[in-house]
Amino acid sequence: MSLALLIDFGSTFTKILAVDLAAEEIVAYAQSCTTVETNITVGLLRALDLLPSSIKEGPFECKLACSSAAGGLRMVAIGLIPELSAEAARRTALGAGAKVVRTYSFRLSAKELAELEELSPDILLLAGGTDGGNHEVIIENARKLSTSRILCPIVIAGNKAAVDEVNDILFAAGKNTLIADNVMPEVNVLNVEPTREMIRKVFIERIVEAKGLKKAEDFVEGILMPTPTAVLRAAVLLSRGTASGKGFGDLALIDIGGATTDVHSIGAGAPLQAGVVQKGLPEPLAKRTVEGDLGIRYNAAFILNLCGQERIVKNAHLPHPDLAQKLQNFSKNVGFLPQCEEDQDLDFALAASAAQAAMERHAGAIEALWGPQGQFYIQRGKDLTGMEHLIGTGGIFIHNPRASAILQKTLFSPEEPFSLRPKNPALYTDSGYCLFAVGLLADRFPELALRVAKKYLKNWN
Repeated sequence: MSLALLIDFGSTFTKILAVDLAAEEIVAYAQSCTTVETNITVGLLRALDLLPSSIKEGPFECKLACSSAAGGLRMVAIGLIPELSAEAARRTALGAGAKVVRTYSFRLSAKELAELEELSPDILLLAGGTDGGNHEVIIENARKLSTSRILCPIVIAGNKAAVDEVNDILFAAGKNTLIADNVMPEVNVLNVEPTREMIRKVFIERIVEAKGLKKAEDFVEGILMPTPTAVLRAAVLLSRGTASGKGFGDLALIDIGGATTDVHSIGAGAPLQAGVVQKGLPEPLAKRTVEGDLGIRYNAAFILNLCGQERIVKNAHLPHPDLAQKLQNFSKNVGFLPQCEEDQDLDFALAASAAQAAMERHAGAIEALWGPQGQFYIQRGKDLTGMEHLIGTGGIFIHNPRASAILQKTLFSPEEPFSLRPKNPALYTDSGYCLFAVGLLADRFPELALRVAKKYLKNWN
């Protein structure tokens, strides 16, 4: 066999896939709890020990890995106007696989600076001002950051006229700086790829080492990217295809994990209803949102508060009189796996509630307004109502027998007609839990990666 070993150091579990590149088949899968608090290689070795000896010993044509361990890539974005450069910075960070823990706009206040220090992000994106526009605010924010206790790398991606001065201020204060092109060079024009590439570079060179993942690089070729980036690459590959392999076209993908629930959509998302006008920044073709409060282990108790007991009970089939205590136990034991029908039912209800909330946040919405000529409608975000394909990935979609019903909970509801969620897509689940691996393989073996992805998608229609 010509083998590839593909590893995801997840926030909850370290997952390993062995793929036979010649046969284009998954030949082994194993997982063990991620041990980032002690030594991340402990969890890796435990997972490797679960592989068949004939696989474990290799040899391997490649050994690639991604990671969202230790909370993933925690990022803060700073811009000028909330709806413009601050939003552009936030979208750039999300598309790069980061978990945006906070977004700031305008001049940083003393209170915000103290909060920023307390957040202690892994990376900070400093933007603000179009080229030829405001340059005072980003310079002022640089001065404030220069006096802060912030130690993480700072990517500067704002007004080109201010970049050199901003860099000089921060560099003189001993800050780690990197310069990228302006994320919004003109009003409503996004230029995100240079900054995303810079964030990926920082992740590989610095964040991997800071999170203790460097120890794993003795075993693999390197931690190539954050796990969300790998999944997004798989989604783009499935949507757009390759030179010789046809893609699905526009699609949405929901990834339910222990720490976050992520939604990806590939498509323009332009208004489909007559008379509706798009407002706000242009939507990226490949969009990702990450919901750090909707992980079904770390945030189980919080989901109860966020979604309400009524929604969780409605999604469950069995009674759960001790619901709050059970979900509190989930949060305390993040490696928990359902052991009985009651546990499985509660896991379904929790995942369905998280998925529904995540899709509501990701999808666009229509707003009715009144003007001199009467009522009119605007759309903010993407219209996903016409999406023809919806994919679910994550452990819940493998182990729960009602996996397709989780996806159905995310669909359009007549009770919320202004929420532009998918209406009638074909439903698929990642039966091989392999989309992270597909994303890792996509650069080297795009044709093969696409065929593997299609092979292990289970169609529920």
